[in-house]
Amino acid sequence: MWERIREMIVKELKQTLREPKMRATLIVPPLLQLLVFGYAVNLDVEHAKLAWMDQDRTIESRELLEQFTGSGRFTIVRYLESEQDTQLTLDRGEVEGVVRILPGFAADLARGREASVQVLVDGTNSNTASIVSTQCTQVIRLFSTKKLEKLQRQKLVGRAVDRPLFAPLPTLTVEPRVWFNPELRSRNYFVPGVLVNIIMLVTLSLTSMAIVREKEIGTMEQLMVTPIRPIELIIGKTLPFAAIGMVQLLFITMVAMLVFRVPLNGSPALLVFSSLFFIECTLGLGLFISTVSNTQQQAMMTTLFVFQPMFMLSGFSFPIRNMPEIVQWVTYLNPMRYYMEVVRGIFLKGIGIEILWPQILALAFLGTSILAISALRFRKRLD
Repeated sequence: MWERIREMIVKELKQTLREPKMRATLIVPPLLQLLVFGYAVNLDVEHAKLAWMDQDRTIESRELLEQFTGSGRFTIVRYLESEQDTQLTLDRGEVEGVVRILPGFAADLARGREASVQVLVDGTNSNTASIVSTQCTQVIRLFSTKKLEKLQRQKLVGRAVDRPLFAPLPTLTVEPRVWFNPELRSRNYFVPGVLVNIIMLVTLSLTSMAIVREKEIGTMEQLMVTPIRPIELIIGKTLPFAAIGMVQLLFITMVAMLVFRVPLNGSPALLVFSSLFFIECTLGLGLFISTVSNTQQQAMMTTLFVFQPMFMLSGFSFPIRNMPEIVQWVTYLNPMRYYMEVVRGIFLKGIGIEILWPQILALAFLGTSILAISALRFRKRLD
C-alpha cells in the first residue's frame, strides 16, 4: 500500500513541478500578494499633507503652526488665503486636510475663552480622514492645554503668594498604551493574513486542478484499472500539496520576519500544528471541486468562486463584528475565519493553545468533515 502511495506522490510532484501552469500557481500568487500587501497596501498615515489658512495672523497662531510642523506627523504644503483656495485645494486632492485659524483666535485664548480652530478633512478615504482628524485634534488639544496652563500661572503670579485666592485646577493626563502592535503598522496586520490567503489559494488550486488534469488528458481511466485503491489515490494526490502548503508556510513566515519585520511572538510549533488542520480543510475543498469539474478551466473558475466569499468573510480586511448578524453566523462555516484568528494571535499577541484551542478545534472538525465528505464523493465518482 505505502509503496503505491509513494509512487503516486513522486509522480504528482514531478507533474506539478514540470508543468508551467502549476509552477506559475506556486510562485506568482505568493509573490504578488506579499509584494502588494507588504509594500503597496499601507493604511498608515505617517506624514499627512495639510494646507494652512491663518485668518488671525498673531503670535499664537504662528505658535500653533510650529506645533503642527514640529510634531513630525504633518507637512504643510500650501498656505491659503481665501475660501475659494480651500475649496479648490480639497477638490484637487492636493492635501488630506486644511487647518483654518479663525479671526479672534489669540484674543479668545488671552481671555480664557474657547478658541475655535477649524479642521477640514478630505473624507474620500474614510480611514485616512479618521486618522488625520484624530492627529490634528491631538496637536490642537496639546497646544490648548499648554496655553491654559501658562495663563493660569500668570494669574497666580499676579496674586499674593501667601494667600492665593484660588488653587490651581487639577489636570488629567492620558497616557495611551498600544498592545501587540505598538507602532500601529498596518503591515504587521496584513502580512500574517497574506499567509492565510496564500496557503488557501495555492493548495486549493493545485488539488482541484491536479485531479481534473487526469480526467482532461484521459489518464484517470488508466489509474482506475491499476491495482491502486481509491483511498490510496486520494492520499497520493493530496499529500504532495499538503507538503507544498507547509513549505509555503515556512517560506512566508521567514519573509514576514526577515523582510517585513513582522514579529513572531508566539510558538512556531503551534503555528505549524494549527496549519495542518487548515490545510486539511483546503485539500478537502479542492478534492470536492475536482468532483464537480471536468476541465482545468472549470476547476480554476470554481476555485475563484469558492475562494472570494471565504476571503471576504475571513476578517482579513473587514472586522467580522461589523458585518450583519446573519453574515456573522455564516462565517462560522468558514475555515479561513478560524485560521486567520490563530495566525494573527500567534504572530502579534503571542498567545498559546490555552486561548486558541476553540479555533484549532473548529479547524480540526471542519477539516475532517470536509475531507471525509469529499473523499466519499470522489470514491463514488470513481465507482
